[in-house]
Amino acid sequence: MKRIFLFLSTNLAILLVLSVVMNVLSSQLGLSRSSMTGLLVMAAIFGMGGSLISLAMSKTMAKWSTGAQIIEQPRNGMESWLFTTVRHQAKKAGIGMPDVAIYSSPDMNAFATGMNKNSALVAVSTGLLEQMNKEEAEAVLAHEISHVANGDMVTLSLIQGVVNTFVIVLARVIGGVVDGMLSKRGSDEGESSGGGMFYFAIVFVLEIIFGVLASIIVMWFSRHREFHADRGGAKLAGREKMIAALERLRRDRYDAQLPQEVAAFGVSGRKAWSHLFMTHPPLEDRIKALREMK
Repeated sequence: MKRIFLFLSTNLAILLVLSVVMNVLSSQLGLSRSSMTGLLVMAAIFGMGGSLISLAMSKTMAKWSTGAQIIEQPRNGMESWLFTTVRHQAKKAGIGMPDVAIYSSPDMNAFATGMNKNSALVAVSTGLLEQMNKEEAEAVLAHEISHVANGDMVTLSLIQGVVNTFVIVLARVIGGVVDGMLSKRGSDEGESSGGGMFYFAIVFVLEIIFGVLASIIVMWFSRHREFHADRGGAKLAGREKMIAALERLRRDRYDAQLPQEVAAFGVSGRKAWSHLFMTHPPLEDRIKALREMK
């Protein structure tokens, strides 16, 4: 979840900054708002650019936001086991050795990110290392290594880039229509309305709204890839270990969900709309899929 949230939030921030740059360049280059070809070209360049910049920054942002510390040289038995396990799994999966990091958090969690499958980052929480046994932790690591080996972050970036392009185009097309209507209304009433900064303000707001809604597509892809990573983790560490790790996470989640915490996790009542923004499928579904795996 951390991996996807960091990527999406960074992408949206960069997209908004690049949008301002795009507006300035469009004016400097004399590109008309009615020129659909020019808009599509610029939108594709900046939409894909924003996504790729997010991907390039993913490791740095992940380390900065979580305070993850890279294991340069194992200092104790746990770090030595963690480093050796990741190295073994990476070799088995046919990828380069990732950076291995630990970050302080009571939650049992882990994530993998990076622009290149041969130069990735795998980080685990102190809560996971303290609460899971080694077989369960091994399965979680295998799941994250599978994400890297499957190239999920790169594919996610390409999908996000296409989504960004549509967000930019749609925001400007609708923004132009709204601005035109307001300009016409202002002219009929003898007032100055629409145009200039007002148009840019409309586009800016629409990009935020469409960017959030478009994340539904990215979330669907993320949930879909979790099943693949589970299967990959089962192949690297063993299916029973993978199931045991998910069962452990499921028990912990249910134990931790006191009434005041349910809303914060966004799972209360299992409303259909909330599932659209989930980065991971329900643990029950993932466990069922593994049990049915041939």
